[in-house]
Amino acid sequence: MSANRTSRPDLTAASAVPGTGAGTATGAAAGTASGLAEFLRTRRSRLRPEDVDLPDFGGRRRVAGLRREELAQLAGVSVDYYTRLEQGRVGNPSDAVLDSVARALRLDAEEAGHLHRLARTRPTRAGGVGGAGRGQARVSAAPQKVRPSMARLLDAMPDVPAVVMGRRMDILAWNSAAVALLGDYSALAPAERNIARITFLDPASRTLYDDWVACARENVAFLHLEAGRRPDDPRLAELIGELSVRSQEFRQWWAEHPVRDKTSGHKVFHHPLVGRMELVYDTLRSADDPDQALVTYTADSGSPSEDALRMLISWEADRVARPR
Repeated sequence: MSANRTSRPDLTAASAVPGTGAGTATGAAAGTASGLAEFLRTRRSRLRPEDVDLPDFGGRRRVAGLRREELAQLAGVSVDYYTRLEQGRVGNPSDAVLDSVARALRLDAEEAGHLHRLARTRPTRAGGVGGAGRGQARVSAAPQKVRPSMARLLDAMPDVPAVVMGRRMDILAWNSAAVALLGDYSALAPAERNIARITFLDPASRTLYDDWVACARENVAFLHLEAGRRPDDPRLAELIGELSVRSQEFRQWWAEHPVRDKTSGHKVFHHPLVGRMELVYDTLRSADDPDQALVTYTADSGSPSEDALRMLISWEADRVARPR
């Protein structure tokens, strides 16, 4: 499903993994009481009284955005209750209360779902994160493997760069067209085949993507969503901890607590062989196994990008077929 090649970008640039403290990794995952507090505080800081039709009596505010009492007023709960909710000290908040808080904070559907998951996390007696709550996934200890149907789809799409993305943005499988566009993942150890890890730790990614910042921020937002879904995933906590230690940008953007699913959009690539390409990516999930997604890259029909992508894939096919 992949060709033996170490191509640009140089994915092996991200191979050195320093040790990270358990506290750093665990604290980074957003499925804890601190994650809930962080999420609510960042969303409060985005709003001003005039944004929500509240009077602003002037004076210097100690923190940016709405005060807790203002948010509580908008949500129709007591200040004490909202304070305890933000501190993760409400054991089982009702859906109605969480929906009211989401409306008061002007959350979109993905952010509101994330709020519900964070509020349902059950802490253990030791202070860690316990079993998954409603809307959260239990993580199997067994390594995730690509579904046979997904593998067949990859083989049936030789002219479309595609990868199968698993939990925590792990790369489970890919086709030769993906090797041509993104590089050869077989050059990495399985534990290093991760989209977010490569994006932040491989310097070549910064030149491959025209808007690297937007791409990297999307990865942070999706990892936050994953952390809310899988608060008891030690490998996810380890990944977040490593990226927090090794990337200042990751630390900064993680603290903003963005939340966004990986769906579809446009990306501009600057490939060293064919130059600039404007591609559309789509993320396709199976209804019975949403933990695996097929991510494809295509170009508009008749565009210069389509010609460049076709040429790139053809070169890769010729390279693979060439006698060694």
